[in-house]
Amino acid sequence: MSPEAQAPDPDAQRGQQERLRELLRRGTAALLGATIAVTDAEWRAPSRLPGWSRGHLATHLARQADGLRRLTGGALGGHPQAMYPSPGQRETEIETGAARTGLELQIDLDTSAGLLEQAFESVQDGGAWDHVVELRGGLRVPARLLPLARLLEVVVHHVDLDVGQEVGDVDDATADWLLEWCGFRLRERDEFPRLELLSPTTRIAVGSSGAPRAVSGRSAALLGWLTGRTDGADLDGADGLRLPAF
Repeated sequence: MSPEAQAPDPDAQRGQQERLRELLRRGTAALLGATIAVTDAEWRAPSRLPGWSRGHLATHLARQADGLRRLTGGALGGHPQAMYPSPGQRETEIETGAARTGLELQIDLDTSAGLLEQAFESVQDGGAWDHVVELRGGLRVPARLLPLARLLEVVVHHVDLDVGQEVGDVDDATADWLLEWCGFRLRERDEFPRLELLSPTTRIAVGSSGAPRAVSGRSAALLGWLTGRTDGADLDGADGLRLPAF
């Protein structure tokens, strides 16, 4: 079955497209609010991602928004576009952008997020949510899943910025959507153990290697463990499991 056919249907999740986009707007506003007071020195300091400063992360988030906007343009125009011009250019832009001032980084984060929201609105108005786009790495999905892809970036990198947000702070509705997205992305990865993730609000299958194993806990805790942000100590059934990089 093709990835497009396997893509989760937003109607089957607890919310419609507008609900998802509202969660994204809230997550983006929270990230922007948390970083508004970050000083130039703090932007240059290490983030929680090895080898990246907070400036690297901010630049990555802004360029990822630009990349998703390219995909929406392709969906609207009927001419598919690459998310990034080239891997080398993406890396160069992140490296050079990381050295900017805090004000420049903040403006870039805000502006790129606003333009992406406008692009999503155009896709909505143009009835192009079902047009297929190709994410970095080759994953083909309907355009309606792009807000979900963006939500994951905003939520996990807000944590990675180390400005006060922790995975445990993620609300259940957001975590449930993101677990659905993670499950979709990981379902066919041969090296990923076959897991059944159980929380009070959702149930997701991921991976394809070995016998199924159940892991349970709060949705936010499952999300943190699955994405490598936590060690799973607050989950039941995760003992002894070492997950590949997300």
